[in-house]
Amino acid sequence: MFSRRGPTLRELAVQALSSVERGYDLLAPKFDLTPFRTPDAVLDAVAGALAAGGPFDHGLDLCCGTGAGTAMLRAVCRESVTGVDFSAGMLAVARERVRAGEPPRVAWVRGDARALPFGPAFDLVVSFGAFGHFVPGELPGLFAQVHSVLRPGGRFAFPIGAPPGPASPWYWALLGFDTAMRVRNALWRPPFVMYYRTFRFGDVRRELTRAGFTVEHQALEDLGRRPDGSPRCRLVVATRESDTPRPRTA
Repeated sequence: MFSRRGPTLRELAVQALSSVERGYDLLAPKFDLTPFRTPDAVLDAVAGALAAGGPFDHGLDLCCGTGAGTAMLRAVCRESVTGVDFSAGMLAVARERVRAGEPPRVAWVRGDARALPFGPAFDLVVSFGAFGHFVPGELPGLFAQVHSVLRPGGRFAFPIGAPPGPASPWYWALLGFDTAMRVRNALWRPPFVMYYRTFRFGDVRRELTRAGFTVEHQALEDLGRRPDGSPRCRLVVATRESDTPRPRTA
């Protein structure tokens, strides 16, 4: 799963015992050599689906990491793309790997997704592989922030994979990881928030709707289907329809 040039077990242990921000600062130089980086196949599938609904003028890559999603945005946005992340180390790598050149122009901003430093400036917001860093109770605030930086009619898009069933080894691997992370966070400070089984489609759709989005989804057919015929991965597309979020209900 890891490249030979990727992080060592000792390096991963040090990162896991750090805060989320410090852990990613340490991991940044080798992040693209780990399985945590979003695969190109997923990026390409999302780019193809978004291109069919575009073009867009201004795009934002939320929790951009080393910039893989930001680079993808350049294929579907005409004027500018922005990557935002709270890890200075990840942003430093992104600046090196996603070079400014022909339009659209590229900008990098250090910021927290829970308090975005932008007005309603974007037509498209994407995010890849970052939602495990938010506990379920943070989703309403996170989605409200995304809503606030989109122009009316703007879209928030992200892939969400089908959860493995109990017959899959991945089910037990992810369950074991999340359990170990909960134990770690109960015993060690600062916490490192990273869970794989808390971002559930039903919960996500409900909270997006409460934040004022109209939510649709489509199968990413390039990524195939499971033996039961269901898609392995869907693209969620949430559209900001109005200038004010809908009132939240209990």
